[in-house]
Amino acid sequence: MVASNTTFPKQYTAWQDRIGREFVRETGVRIQWETYASTQEEQTDIQTSVISGQGPDVYSLGTTFTPTAYSTGAFVRLTDADWEAVGGKDRFTPATLGISGPSSSEQIAVPLHSRPYMMAVNEKLLAAHGITTMPTTWDELTADAEATTGDGTYGLSIAYADGADPWKFIWGMSQNAGNTIVDGSHATVDGPAVQKAYDTYFDWVAEDHVVDPASVGWNDAQALAAFADGKAAFFPMTTVGALPTLAASKVADDYSFALLPTVPPGATERPSDGVEAASILSGDNLVVANYSSEAKQRLSFRFIELITRADEQERWFRTFGDFPTNQQAARTVADGDPKLATSLQAGTLSKPTAFNGAWGDIQLSLVDVVTQSIPGLKAGNVSQAALEQRLRSAQHDAEGSLARQKNGGL
Repeated sequence: MVASNTTFPKQYTAWQDRIGREFVRETGVRIQWETYASTQEEQTDIQTSVISGQGPDVYSLGTTFTPTAYSTGAFVRLTDADWEAVGGKDRFTPATLGISGPSSSEQIAVPLHSRPYMMAVNEKLLAAHGITTMPTTWDELTADAEATTGDGTYGLSIAYADGADPWKFIWGMSQNAGNTIVDGSHATVDGPAVQKAYDTYFDWVAEDHVVDPASVGWNDAQALAAFADGKAAFFPMTTVGALPTLAASKVADDYSFALLPTVPPGATERPSDGVEAASILSGDNLVVANYSSEAKQRLSFRFIELITRADEQERWFRTFGDFPTNQQAARTVADGDPKLATSLQAGTLSKPTAFNGAWGDIQLSLVDVVTQSIPGLKAGNVSQAALEQRLRSAQHDAEGSLARQKNGGL
């Protein structure tokens, strides 16, 4: 079972047809494709399969959903022989293995695609304002955004209303400050590092005025469109998936990629317990159902081996934009376009979200704090009292989710 692709549906169907023909040629077996359209549908299908003991043999999962899949106990824990069957662990970029399981000896997931997050940067705008080096701290980013705001452009293009973007900012800033948000069975959602992260994120609208006021209603595609139209100096939290849009845009000759800052707000250097997390470990993983027969499991690993080969991963990148997890393919792709070297570096500096089945719920709680704050942002202010109350509520929800996991619940 794989995610549907609404961005490139014709190309995706063509890919399925070609892979299907190659798999028949190599094994004599036909692939039956199934798709899901959302993470909610993905979770429902997995739960149904776990309960019934039947369903797809292979699942493609988002990396942050892998801990939830692991917690079900429904997927094969990979042995050395299983890894050899898919080409060996050394086939894959080491960082992409970071969320394959709770430890290097307990893994269920094979990395398929990598989508490390970066900033897109309008070099022409920066040069016009005398900015020659990329910001490495969040405060420097804010200062550069202030310097480049004016004359119809803004320093930052941010998607405040996106369902996936906001929590990544909060997670990154908190990690940089030394708060991993989840540590074992304990959450710290209402701590000072998290509050400072929200303050910084909200102040870009309410205090610093370095984003278009309309961005409080934007999704990621709208924020990308604004940057592509030359209306912003920085577009943080984007991936190489933006390449097709940027290549055909007004900034096609003026943009580059840069790492996201890794020094927390209010600091000039990372604290001793801070994490140099340039991105979440983002992408897609492949898992094999343990309710499938041994013969089907062997075929499943053959399928995974096929679609993680270097040539297949390079072909996928050229069509869909996802960065390869195959080390050889990743190097080839990065060497072919200087802009992509940053993506490879961001992948190396990516850190996994907490490997806990509760993470999905906690992630949604972090987004919900932003969602509840949008009316205040539109009015020009999010009060500290309101933010603190929302963080206390998110903390309560996080503790409840962790408790359910401890007691064996999804």
